[in-house]
Amino acid sequence: MAIVAALVAPTASSAAPGRRRRRAAAASSSAAPGVDLKALQSAIDKKDSNDVKQALDQLRELGWAKRWSSQPYVSRRTTSLRELTTLGIKNAENLAIPSVRNDAAFLFTVVGTTGFLAVLAGQLPGDWGFFVPYLIGSISLIVLAVGSTAPGLLQAGIGAFSAVFPDYQERIARHEAAHFLVSYLIGLPILGYSLDIGKEHVNLIDEQLQKLIYSGQLDQKELDRLAVVSMAGLAAEGLEYDKVVGQSADLFTLQRFMNRTKPQLSKDQQQNLTRWAVLFSASLLKNNKAAHEALMSAMSQKASVLGCIEAIENAS
Repeated sequence: MAIVAALVAPTASSAAPGRRRRRAAAASSSAAPGVDLKALQSAIDKKDSNDVKQALDQLRELGWAKRWSSQPYVSRRTTSLRELTTLGIKNAENLAIPSVRNDAAFLFTVVGTTGFLAVLAGQLPGDWGFFVPYLIGSISLIVLAVGSTAPGLLQAGIGAFSAVFPDYQERIARHEAAHFLVSYLIGLPILGYSLDIGKEHVNLIDEQLQKLIYSGQLDQKELDRLAVVSMAGLAAEGLEYDKVVGQSADLFTLQRFMNRTKPQLSKDQQQNLTRWAVLFSASLLKNNKAAHEALMSAMSQKASVLGCIEAIENAS
């Protein structure tokens, strides 16, 4: 499962004027009485993070966007594994160990299926019974070769195969909704997302953070905020399941952020940051469980970003 926190530069809106008007009308009609969401929808369409923040800040002043930036103060502290367990994280000691469930199931299926077919093909008459089993058996070797030379291609196949697990789509929704919600709660706007297999991600767009990351000048305060968002998906899975599946990309993203921080963190500091970020984001998710569940439902139904925000704010 891919979990991506992407910081990208704002782009001009490509939406047609008529479409934007229809979106604005829908936004204003679905808001609470006296609250106009057209400015927010326009900012989202333009993917302008500053305008989105400004629109949400104004809606908060009007009493509508109550959960927006409701947890702006994020401060790291020393955290133990026991605290994670006490909070409800299952198997906290194994959170950072990449899951091989999907990979193992895929490879076992390929090897098992090709082996079975090769045995059946061995019953073919004449030379067919000699050559066909070798051809079928070579499929496993080809899969292993692709995994060694082009792991991205193999990962795409594993991602598609993972859909056979009954909990896979629910895991994706829970995971990505956690990134979205935690980012919203600490005041970082999400301007896009996807739950499509192999493309699961949320788009966190912030011009100031983008400049700091690309320049390698992230300070400790901003790193803490990004760490909490990065670990939110992992925390959501840890609260619900015995085994976390989608942590690899999240941990890679967090490591990238830590590598671009000044001053650099020691290994012990990096480990503590990871634990604390999981603890902090898990606390936010537990305290906003209704909003998380509502957002999961909205994202599963492919709601717009504005629709997702409304789901968060309208949750009881």
